[in-house]
Amino acid sequence: MSETSFPKSEIKVLLLEGVHPVANQAFAAEGFAVEAVKSALPEAELIERIRDVHVLGIRSKTQVTPAVLDAGKRLLTVGAFCIGTNQIALRHAVQAGVPVFNAPFSNTRSVAELIMAEVVMLARHLGDRSREVHEGKWRKVAVGSHEIRGRTLGIIGYGHIGSQVGVLAESFGMRVVFFDIAARLPMGNNQSLAKLHELLAASDFVTIHVPETPQTRNMFGAAEIAAMKKGAHLLNASRGTVVDLDALAAAIKAGHIGGAAVDVYPDEPEGNSDGFVSPLCGLPNVVLTPHIGGSTEEAQESIGREVSSALIKFVNTGSTAGTVNFPMVELPTSPDAHRILNVHKNVPGVLRDINKIVSDMNANIRAQLLATDPDIGYLIMDLDHGVSREVRNAIAALSTNIRTRILF
Repeated sequence: MSETSFPKSEIKVLLLEGVHPVANQAFAAEGFAVEAVKSALPEAELIERIRDVHVLGIRSKTQVTPAVLDAGKRLLTVGAFCIGTNQIALRHAVQAGVPVFNAPFSNTRSVAELIMAEVVMLARHLGDRSREVHEGKWRKVAVGSHEIRGRTLGIIGYGHIGSQVGVLAESFGMRVVFFDIAARLPMGNNQSLAKLHELLAASDFVTIHVPETPQTRNMFGAAEIAAMKKGAHLLNASRGTVVDLDALAAAIKAGHIGGAAVDVYPDEPEGNSDGFVSPLCGLPNVVLTPHIGGSTEEAQESIGREVSSALIKFVNTGSTAGTVNFPMVELPTSPDAHRILNVHKNVPGVLRDINKIVSDMNANIRAQLLATDPDIGYLIMDLDHGVSREVRNAIAALSTNIRTRILF
């Protein structure tokens, strides 16, 4: 493949929030100029830093707002080195012609293992027993402690993580039921239930694995908690806005809920600090962790490789395979051809207008691929040498144009 028209050494990559060094190494191996920052940046500082950045890499704390995207005049793409992308103004990124990539699979195992560890902890009250011994207290009791074998685990959201939890739970000898708004293929002997309240009534442990959407915000409140079996346990490592923590705390104090494990919260500190407050703090048989579901070295390295690979592929070829907000287009490179990338408003006649430009200039199209979503179209086009710059300028002058550039 030919070199990109813009020198690789001048492509600037900004990685925030301690993205795994494997990503830094991958970008550096491509010849990109990489800057790594261990923390998130507030909006005002990020606006200043992003003005000459081409590739931005973040995790869950950095807020990529419309103002940030507007300031990133040279920004080509954003990588979320995590699963969620709700911290990014995705529709605004589309309108700016900026595809966003994430890592939907890389921390699946890490989260699933944490959930199973917490199920055992809750069944045996290990959080309380450990704290007591640290305080010099010896409380050797069996009352209220149980094996998890033969117990029922209810999984809300049976995607990549939920289904992995189901597989692990079965290996522990648990009965597994799940509820999802989409049709899902059960793994092993996992059983799908048609109604959420049916799952709540049947489960000794309920674990939530849903994305943050308007539908899931506050989806698990006092009514859902009341529908759980008396003495059942609730686990949430999905999103902090899903569960009403005040209602959960009240149910634990009332003795209706036997315990809880929570890894995510409605309001989380921007960085490591003291003084965290939650209505669940200090309650019995409650395991609280600081959003570490995917925080293993294995998961972070895998995420670093997955997202950096997608970003590099986009920079080098224009491929949007795996993007979360863009039409997905991937076209093999043509030898001795120039590649033009075009993002345009999705209105009738754009491809006709572009092809007329090419035809009027007597250019030969080696390959061409277009995909659209309701708002935009994304076109990759390979042309013979000689007229690519003139074609690019003419396409960029169209009223429907959002962004056009010669890749190589």
